[in-house]
Amino acid sequence: METREEAASTPAAPPQTVAVIDIGATSIRMEIAQIGGDGSIQPLSRLVRPVDLGKDAFTGRRFQRRSIEQAVKILTSYQQVLREFGIHSPEQIRVVATSAVREAANRLQFLDRVYIATGLQIDSIDEAEGNRITYMGIQPHLERDQTLAAAKAVVVEVGGGSTELLVVRGSNVLASETYRLGAFRLAKALETLGAPVSKRRAIMENQIGRTVAQIQEQVRLDTRVELIAIGGDIRFAAHYIHPDWDGSTLAVLPIGALERLTNTVLECDEDEIVRRYGISFAEAETLAPALLTYLQLAKAFGLAHVHVSDTNLRDGLLREMAAQESLTADFRNQIIRSATTLGRRFDFDEAFAKHTAELASKLFAQLRDVHQLDSRFEVILHVAALLHEIGNAINDRSNHKHAMYIIRNSELFGLTRQDVLLVALLARYHRRAFPQPSHEPYGTLQLDQRVIVSKLAAILRLAIALNASRSGRVKEVRCSRERNRMVIVVPGVQDVSLEQLAMRQNRGLFEEVYGWPVLLRSGR
Repeated sequence: METREEAASTPAAPPQTVAVIDIGATSIRMEIAQIGGDGSIQPLSRLVRPVDLGKDAFTGRRFQRRSIEQAVKILTSYQQVLREFGIHSPEQIRVVATSAVREAANRLQFLDRVYIATGLQIDSIDEAEGNRITYMGIQPHLERDQTLAAAKAVVVEVGGGSTELLVVRGSNVLASETYRLGAFRLAKALETLGAPVSKRRAIMENQIGRTVAQIQEQVRLDTRVELIAIGGDIRFAAHYIHPDWDGSTLAVLPIGALERLTNTVLECDEDEIVRRYGISFAEAETLAPALLTYLQLAKAFGLAHVHVSDTNLRDGLLREMAAQESLTADFRNQIIRSATTLGRRFDFDEAFAKHTAELASKLFAQLRDVHQLDSRFEVILHVAALLHEIGNAINDRSNHKHAMYIIRNSELFGLTRQDVLLVALLARYHRRAFPQPSHEPYGTLQLDQRVIVSKLAAILRLAIALNASRSGRVKEVRCSRERNRMVIVVPGVQDVSLEQLAMRQNRGLFEEVYGWPVLLRSGR
């Protein structure tokens, strides 16, 4: 173990210059920063260029060739800037795309064209990933402000194609949702209808009102609510109302001031907004719909003010790069809380589920040299162990298949759609048949994903066997290889005959996947 003197003498890791690029509906933004050895982040440069990707994706469902080449030209110019900052390695760059790229029918053509032209690999993040990154960016503000931490913080971003919602109390994420309401999508709908300026407000209020009603249903008013708004449009409003705001703290916008600005913007067409406020035409298109959405939401909750954060998607990405791992301990806990909440909705045996999940995680750690999987798959295994019995809420028979159905059709905060699919498949294979290529959706997975499911499902079955008594008496496990066998020792339990019987029934998948017979022994 390292002593304090040794730790003090250990040199800090050298600072690293990194970049994050966000390909959005109306712009491509890049931020370059230096990450210190202590995890600190020092911004170095910010760039933004307008694009028409959202216009294509939200109207014609396909990117036009002109828009693809426009994006390629911008990213090529960004590469020159990256070289000037000495950024060459792929590990120093993260490129993400949001709703516009997700919704385009020819998104693969777009991703391939960018890769061929620039060598940049774009990660098309889904809603869950976006919420996770937003949480990473907003959490420091909540930690600094005890008033906000004590309230229920409703974090909302009205983007070009969708509205993202996070409900946070203290350090706990209570809910995360994505709504198909975006400022650019609203603007395009008005353009399609040919609505005059005098009618725009009524049309938008009608559409916005439906989403606001859904958000009100999601956010229980059991305690004080505070609204934290993020996004370029509301940041513009904050800088306009508070010209001295430097973005390091949350700006507080009185509802009256926000309403006056929103009313003025709604009375202008895009050309007038550009001239009056000195913003780009792309920004002018989304300003009125976005501000009206924030205003209606604040009024729906009866708030006197709105907090505005300078946090954006790129801030969350930088924090994630600084953390040097995709799932921090705090974020892992958020995912597990979300899974536990889902389990409670289906009246699962919480004590049994939690203990089985803990055993699964311990087996994952003990067998690391055997399965050779990245640590992020531990949380997927843990969540699957928590939820593997929720199918009982539908029927005891085929409960493993019912569990897969429930999980596949549920939201689990912090997990991507692909992650949720893996969790669902692990629950499907916690008993009965082994994974088969003829099984849907297992058979549609890539080879590496099929291997991961088989490896983790085999471990899950061992964990379930170890908790066969449902008493939680097996606290620890020790795994070792002896004479071409995998020996699992249970310390502190004198009689493991029940667990041995369950192990004989459950070990088949492990033996097939890893090639070693399993032997369970008491640790006497």
